[in-house]
Amino acid sequence: MMNTNETPKTLLEAVKFFGDYENCHKFMVEARWPDGIVKCPTCGSDHVTYMANTRRWKCYGKHSRPQFSLKVGTIFEDSPLPLEKWLPTLWLIVSCKNGVSSYEVSRGIGVTQKSAWFMLHRLRLAMQNGSLMKMNGEVEVDETFIGGKARNMHKERREQAIHGTGGKDKTAVMGFLERGGPVTATVIADRKKRTLQSLVKSRVKAGAALYTDALASYDGLEGEFFHQVVDHAVEYVNGNCHTNGLENFWSLLKRSLKGTYVQVAPFHLFRYLDEQTFRYNQRKTNDFARFIAALATVVNRRLTYKKLIGATV
Repeated sequence: MMNTNETPKTLLEAVKFFGDYENCHKFMVEARWPDGIVKCPTCGSDHVTYMANTRRWKCYGKHSRPQFSLKVGTIFEDSPLPLEKWLPTLWLIVSCKNGVSSYEVSRGIGVTQKSAWFMLHRLRLAMQNGSLMKMNGEVEVDETFIGGKARNMHKERREQAIHGTGGKDKTAVMGFLERGGPVTATVIADRKKRTLQSLVKSRVKAGAALYTDALASYDGLEGEFFHQVVDHAVEYVNGNCHTNGLENFWSLLKRSLKGTYVQVAPFHLFRYLDEQTFRYNQRKTNDFARFIAALATVVNRRLTYKKLIGATV
C-alpha cells in the first residue's frame, strides 16, 4: 500500500497529486487489484504485459480484446477524459458536504457542463451501496417528500406543477437509520401500508427495536418488531422513541438538493440519494478515507449515457 505520507489530505493536495498520471496509475492498480496481480478484465488471466508507451496491458489469452487500460471494467470505461480529471472530481463529490454541481465541475476541470453532469452521475454509481445486510438494534424509519415548494414558484408555474396539497405532485422517499450504524434511503411509489411494511420487513431484522411516527401504514408491525411510535402532532421525542436521526439526514439531503442542485428530476433522484447516504455513512472519516472507499467500488460498474437518460434506442 502507498505510504500515507505521500497521499493527499486536502483538495489542493489532491489536485496536484492526481495531476501526475503515475500517481493515478498507482492508486487505480491498488484499487482494482489489491493483491498486486493484474488480471485481464475479459478472461481473468494474469498472463499480461504492461506496455508503458501506450499505458495499456496486453493479454495473451485468446479473445477479441487482448489490450486493456485501467479504465476498462470500471465506471470510467470509454471515457475520453483522463484519470487526471476523473480522480480530482471524485475527491470533490465525496468531500463536499452539500454536493458539487456540474457547473462547478465544468469550470473547475475544463470540460463542458454536459460532460461534467455525466461524470457526476457515473461517480454516484460508485457511491451506491448494495448491501443486503438487514439493520438490527435500534432502527428509525421515516418518510419525506422531495419537490419544489409552492410558495417559491411563480403563479403560472405553481398552477402547472401543483394540483393538490401535502405530498401531491412530489416524490416520496423512505429512509432507514440504524442508530450507531448506516442510513439508507429509497424512492417509493406511495406511502400505503403494503408498500412501507414490505420495505421494513426486507431491510430490518425481525426483533429489532423500530421507531416510527404515527402514520397508520405502520400499524401491525408490533408482532415482528419492538415497535414504538412518536406522534409528531404532540411531541418529537418520547424517551428513546424518536426519528431525529433521520430528520437530520433529511435536512442534509434537502439542503444539497435545493442549495446545490436546485432542481432534480424524479427519474434521477435515487442517484442523489446514493450520493448523500454515502457521505453520511462516511461522515466520521476524513476526505482521503472517503475517497478510497469510493474508489474501491468503481470496478465492475458501468453507466452508459443512453441508460442514464433512459433512451430506448
